[in-house]
Amino acid sequence: MDTMGKLLIIFTFSLCLYLLVALLYVFYRYWWIPYRIQLIMNSQGIRGPPYKFIHGNNKETAAMRREAFSKPMALTHAIFPRVMPHVYSWINKYDPEIVKEVLRNSEKAFPKGKPTSFFEKILGEGLVTTESEKWARQRKLANYAFHGESLKNMIPAVVVSVETMLEKWKGREGKEMEVFQEFKLLTSEVISRTAFSSSYLEGEKIFEMLTKLSLIASRNVFKTRLPIISRFWKSSDEIESDKLAKMIHDSVMKIVEKREEKVNNRLSIQDLVDECKTFYFAGQETTNSLLARTILLLAVHTDWQEKARREVIEIIGKGNPNSEGIAKLKTIPMIMNETLRLYPPATGTMRKVEREVRLGKLVLPTDLELNIRIMALHHDPDLWGDDVHLFKPERFAEGISKATNYNAAAFFPFGLGPRSCVGMSFAITETKIALSMILQRYTFTLSPAYVHSPLPLITLKPQHGIQLLFHSLHDDA
Repeated sequence: MDTMGKLLIIFTFSLCLYLLVALLYVFYRYWWIPYRIQLIMNSQGIRGPPYKFIHGNNKETAAMRREAFSKPMALTHAIFPRVMPHVYSWINKYDPEIVKEVLRNSEKAFPKGKPTSFFEKILGEGLVTTESEKWARQRKLANYAFHGESLKNMIPAVVVSVETMLEKWKGREGKEMEVFQEFKLLTSEVISRTAFSSSYLEGEKIFEMLTKLSLIASRNVFKTRLPIISRFWKSSDEIESDKLAKMIHDSVMKIVEKREEKVNNRLSIQDLVDECKTFYFAGQETTNSLLARTILLLAVHTDWQEKARREVIEIIGKGNPNSEGIAKLKTIPMIMNETLRLYPPATGTMRKVEREVRLGKLVLPTDLELNIRIMALHHDPDLWGDDVHLFKPERFAEGISKATNYNAAAFFPFGLGPRSCVGMSFAITETKIALSMILQRYTFTLSPAYVHSPLPLITLKPQHGIQLLFHSLHDDA
């Protein structure tokens, strides 16, 4: 046999061996692991829809979501069935004690799972996605940046950004405004000013690209990537997301390079880029959602709008808010907490079982994914009573602990345990400032054009925007 023939035999053998290994991997990853997990959980009384090879329950989930999102709902706060129809249909009960144990992760058995390729492009290896020592190092730096004196020093920049927005509103009184977009611009500028000492213009392109990338990621959440084939063939969404990720990286690098002399040398350049993406995306998305939903609820419940306005005038007066004034507010934090309960910006979080572990009465197998739905607990009548779907800020009159009957897993809009959102205080402070300054100047009501259609696109968004009518409280505005 000549050399060419031998090479052909070797190539054929190698190809067959590769295909055999690939098939065994597919069988193990997409049949044996899910089948084993379902068998173990079924034996303990935990049942759900049967697993389908490769696709799991993604097709049914996607169909249920399309049906739910295809039509608006009545103006009610009972949004759980619309936002998460699959969870609402398949899950009977959440145990808050188990949720607490998983999120506190004291046994180090429940790390965050590896994000999908789309979400990894949004956040990189930033604080949201990393684990172990790298996460601890980044968390320590972020804690310093978002608490105490550092947070207090950000307040003037927030006030300037809100003033800029309100200046643009002059002359638009009585006309319809889409506030979700308005607050998107505001929260974007705040992040740019506070994190990078720059105006919104410098970060505008980054936000636009992150928004496009988040839309791509959201529409691919329940699409199954075909094993093996996906390594050699990319969809149009994957090609587009690669381009956007590269452009975002280059744009953030320009900002980092401008401030290189001030960079903390404990972070590499790539770490800085990933943290910048996290600040831009997570910081803007969370605050935008909270602020827009709070304004919406106050436009619907005008009695609480008046209570909040009276408090602002009494404590802050007509001047700009400062740290001492916003710390004294009581009614506005109650309203914000009730907004976060009904409309949490992040509707849930995921954890993975690192090793077989006992949790309560259950034994959880390795590789089980735990889907913790914050919204399910926030809308649980067993935890909040039969009026769970009503907007009642008075629930929080004596603080969060009393409102939840000291059950930490009944209310955790910013997460729970060591991985809770590091920017929580920043988001709350920014929202208090913006609300106070708007209430000082305007009354606002719901526009007839508003369509109630909450939609989970990474964070909770209004599918058709939030249209409100603003009326000036001052003749010279």
